[in-house]
Amino acid sequence: MLIHPQFDPVALHIGPLAIRWYGLMYLTAFALFLGLGRYRMRARPDLGWHRRELDDLLFYGVLGVVLGGRLGYIVFYKAAYYLQHPLEIFAVWQGGMSFHGGFLGVLAAMWLFSRKSGKSWLGVTDFIAPLVPLGLGAGRIGNFINGELWGRPTDVAWGMIFPQAGDGVARHPSQLYQFALEGLALFALLWWFSAKPRPAGAISGLFLIGYGSFRFLAEFAREPDNFLGLLSLGLSMGQWLSLPMIIAGIAMLRWAYRPQQ
Repeated sequence: MLIHPQFDPVALHIGPLAIRWYGLMYLTAFALFLGLGRYRMRARPDLGWHRRELDDLLFYGVLGVVLGGRLGYIVFYKAAYYLQHPLEIFAVWQGGMSFHGGFLGVLAAMWLFSRKSGKSWLGVTDFIAPLVPLGLGAGRIGNFINGELWGRPTDVAWGMIFPQAGDGVARHPSQLYQFALEGLALFALLWWFSAKPRPAGAISGLFLIGYGSFRFLAEFAREPDNFLGLLSLGLSMGQWLSLPMIIAGIAMLRWAYRPQQ
């Protein structure tokens, strides 16, 4: 049986400023996005991307992640609470971000970017899809460092006690499962698939299927939010939000590879 190392969530202090590991994981995600994007531009000049466009794309993406992630958490997870405490919507330092909300925020931001740049929306989403998973993985490492979003009770040999759970029960280190699936495995799949020219929407469709499927599976090992528990059919909120992604991804792939008249 393992015990969570209880890392200090603060990576370093600079005077009165505390820099947290979770914040550094966000910076790591943005740096990975830029680095992989520049490599992809050099490897695939046929895509017609330029460095300045990538920088602008990151700016739009950060806005989408932050605004969409916060609004998604409010709407999907704690709508009743925030209706009663509306001022706490702005208390982002208390935590509360949703991947699915951030995903919708990024889609909206990419639509705005495509309007500004003159690029097609699917061309933009196909370009960024392989650049995203490693950043998602970095976020899961941040969750693990903080000892949050722990897994369900288990008796596997690598079960881990998370003192923050307050019950001394061995649990799945589900943050690491999600790092491996949503981060490493999804990146490898999309990077391989995007190495060759694909029909418009195919890479985006595979991202939807891949992330939705990996998240759906990982949720079986992750402890549901205590204020929600399991919902209909014994599924978590994360699983219910992932199902539309899988369905949309399948539909998008079918559309991308439709027979041409």
